[in-house]
Amino acid sequence: MKPLIVLVTAFIISAFILKFTRGQWDYQLAGRIAMAAMLVFTAIGHFVFITGMAEIVPSFMPFKKELVVVTGVIEIIFAFALLFPQYKVQVGWLLIVFFILILPANVKASIHQINYQTGQLNGPGTAYLWFRIPLQLFFILWVYFTSIR
Repeated sequence: MKPLIVLVTAFIISAFILKFTRGQWDYQLAGRIAMAAMLVFTAIGHFVFITGMAEIVPSFMPFKKELVVVTGVIEIIFAFALLFPQYKVQVGWLLIVFFILILPANVKASIHQINYQTGQLNGPGTAYLWFRIPLQLFFILWVYFTSIR
């Protein structure tokens, strides 16, 4: 829920700032700025909650903590790359693939009730998937319509 709040808030603020500084609405750029802000926000979690996030990495994956850090770095790289018009389409496609690839970690966290912040087994459970899977699809569509189309 927090990433969605960051995304929408950053979008509204960016859209108005762009309108007042450029004299016109630029929803695609505002959308990319908002996605960049959300990615930086979520990347911070990769560094703050390493142990808890490592618990949601699928069990067959080695180097779980390192993978959490690497994906955090990838999110930061994607965030900044989205802001360069010459890279927006390529980064958009990579980000869509990234969002698809990380979905199994969210599914695992829900099935096993893993709290990604603490690593404890007191997470929201499978009911959370009714929110998370549509949210992931929303993020994918957001990237598509602000970066690719």
